[in-house]
Amino acid sequence: MATTKLILTQDVANLGNAGEVVEVRSGYGRNYLIPRGFATKWTKGAQKQIDQIQAARRRHEIASIDDARAVRDTLQGAPFVTVSGKVGATGRLFGGVSAAQIADAVKNDLGQTIDRRRVIIDAPIKTVGDYTVTVNLHSEVSAKLKVRVVATK
Repeated sequence: MATTKLILTQDVANLGNAGEVVEVRSGYGRNYLIPRGFATKWTKGAQKQIDQIQAARRRHEIASIDDARAVRDTLQGAPFVTVSGKVGATGRLFGGVSAAQIADAVKNDLGQTIDRRRVIIDAPIKTVGDYTVTVNLHSEVSAKLKVRVVATK
């Protein structure tokens, strides 16, 4: 069983986070991770790329667990954040509500900045109403956020 060293370019469930060097079976890397852009081959010169990915992660991540808990308390303490969208005659949205729209609504309504990539929408939001989404603030802290979708006039 031959193994290959790879650098993850994106978070991969049950494997690792972006910027980490992992050792996987050759076929898994060659046939799945590399073609889908989840990883690149590890070389000595690739250490610079690893440093850049980790620096970007640190910029987007909340620094400490205490800060993450404070943001969680703010998000869960709010009754809801409001996202608006164009609605057709049947009451369905044109398109759906994205994680970026939710992150913008959190910034506008609550004054908190969250990374759109950390917003987990379980089922597509395509109609007006109240929904609950999960926001992963830190590796050990997540928050349930109530989102109210309203129609624009």
